[in-house]
Amino acid sequence: MQAPETDGPVKIPPELKWLKWLVIALAGVMIAGFLVLIAALVIRLNAEALPLPERIALPEGAAPMAFTQGADWIAVVTTDDRVLVYARDGAFRQSIEIDRAE
Repeated sequence: MQAPETDGPVKIPPELKWLKWLVIALAGVMIAGFLVLIAALVIRLNAEALPLPERIALPEGAAPMAFTQGADWIAVVTTDDRVLVYARDGAFRQSIEIDRAE
């Protein structure tokens, strides 16, 4: 089947021109939103983390299982069911025993 011959450029109906501009605008908004999302992630991931001490001395036989930190303290959960709380400078503050529910 052959395409019909025309006497010049094909005219796009006005409804399709409107739809074309809407699609272009939507694509532009999506690209701008994606760039904003990437910028927010880069800013958030490059935020300065709280400084950690060079070394935290755990008691003999204690192995770390989890770690968390607050504004002025650091807590280490050990495999022997204790939470060891340290100051930001690495000084020991307190130990909390965890009772297992059985």
